[in-house]
Amino acid sequence: MKELVFEKRMFSGSNLNEIRSVYINNYPIVYILYNKKRPTAYIGQTVHASRRMKDHLSNPERSVFDNTILIGHEEFNQSATYNIETNLINYFIADNHYKLQNVSQTVRTQMHNYYQKEYYNEVLFEKVWEKLREEKIAFETIEHLRNKDIFKLSPYKALSEQQLEIKNKIIDFCKRNIDQPGHHVLLIEGDAGTGKSVLLSSLFNTIQDFSNDASSKLASTKNFLLVNHTEMIKTYQSIAFSLPNLKKKNFSKPTPFINTMDKTSSSADIVLVDEAHLLLSKEDSYNNFRYDNQLEEIIKRSKISVVIFDPKQVLKIKSYWNNNLLEEITQMHNAETFKLTNQFRINAGPEVINWIDHFVSKELLPIPNKDDKYKIKIAQNSKEFKQAILDKNKEHGLSRIVSTFDYLHKKDGEIYYVDEDGLNMPWNITKDNTTWAEEAHTIREVGSIYTVQGFDLNYVGVVLGPSIGYDEENDRLKIDVAKYKDTEAFRTRKDLTDEENLKVKEEIVLNSINILMKRGIHGLYIYATDPKLRERLFELESEGKRH
Repeated sequence: MKELVFEKRMFSGSNLNEIRSVYINNYPIVYILYNKKRPTAYIGQTVHASRRMKDHLSNPERSVFDNTILIGHEEFNQSATYNIETNLINYFIADNHYKLQNVSQTVRTQMHNYYQKEYYNEVLFEKVWEKLREEKIAFETIEHLRNKDIFKLSPYKALSEQQLEIKNKIIDFCKRNIDQPGHHVLLIEGDAGTGKSVLLSSLFNTIQDFSNDASSKLASTKNFLLVNHTEMIKTYQSIAFSLPNLKKKNFSKPTPFINTMDKTSSSADIVLVDEAHLLLSKEDSYNNFRYDNQLEEIIKRSKISVVIFDPKQVLKIKSYWNNNLLEEITQMHNAETFKLTNQFRINAGPEVINWIDHFVSKELLPIPNKDDKYKIKIAQNSKEFKQAILDKNKEHGLSRIVSTFDYLHKKDGEIYYVDEDGLNMPWNITKDNTTWAEEAHTIREVGSIYTVQGFDLNYVGVVLGPSIGYDEENDRLKIDVAKYKDTEAFRTRKDLTDEENLKVKEEIVLNSINILMKRGIHGLYIYATDPKLRERLFELESEGKRH
């Protein structure tokens, strides 16, 4: 294999005036400008190193840098250097040691293939990263960083054609409407794993870059990204550390945002709402929300609202959204709607998604297992189930056990157990500044729906607790909402009849199964605590193998 050309130089005119090294000057290269003492970096690529370095030396923003690394290779082409530049930015964000000066370059963020992409993307990039670790510029391993949520939600992740098209349409929508009177709403719909949060992360970073660009129509706009999910807020704020135009204050939960706008008698320009299915659709005085509907109140306090929504991920009656309620609010503001349809999380064919979708509609089908990249496995007992996830975590990392909320779980510092007579593992203990699944010790805990919603796992083990049983007569799932222990989720609403409340409760249990089962990238292990359901799932697993 041909070797990398890896040149370290002082970032000064005398050191960069003439670059004559073969495969550096007049060849496509990747470079890093950096200052270790004031952890700041800029990552770029160019086909003319000398000219590009002169441009940087004349730019006052780059005066903070004192060193540069020039990276070349005999086989570099411009597609490869674009790819490696983007990879470096994503891994630097995940490594979380440097504040980057890079700003968005929307036209370059679309996924595309090129000759020997896998070689450049995997083999050659790993050599670049290991060399940076030797130089104490990068720190964590690639394997470790790939499993971090701030890597997966990096604003510089390459977007699919569909994601990029929607992103550009949203930016055009914002530019068109930012000076128009009234409130403007854009709705993005998509199932779990369709890349909603990745799109939103990229979009918000670009909007903030435009906000800091005096020549943009969005210059000096006051913008926010809201999500009613503590773990997601942590991830977005960690990303903000590494990028120049993102600040922690730009990320908030909906209620504090609404209350702060009221307290300061102010409003926002553009507000992006991630996981809008978690918004409250009724008053919740316990959490200081004293209006009827969070989405409506956010729209009132924003010129433009971009809302990501999936009705199959509603988990509380106080957050219950039916289609009529959503349409009522969006039609009031002539909202435009886009739909994300491509599945990015689950590395499997449509048969797997189809099986899960039918399962969460209470329909039981033969389990598809012809896909070599993704497996659904039914555990015979809790011991086998636990060991399978331990083994997958050892081999691939980021594999965890999660459960339906069928066991007592309180935030009072006490330890509560899942399936004491079988699995007998403690519920997750969340900490303020870390994402649960990224902590090594959590392999010995069970994650709740609120811990893992919105995040990826390599392999997921799902405990189907006592509320999920088997209806032998109709060969369907049977949901017993009386056994579901999330009492906060089931607080009934006066604006719904008893029959409607019961229907919504069942929807919430099924939604939780949908979310849990769609966490795994490479595989799903299921342990049903109900013996009859477990037996039926075994039969369906065998049927799938025969077909």
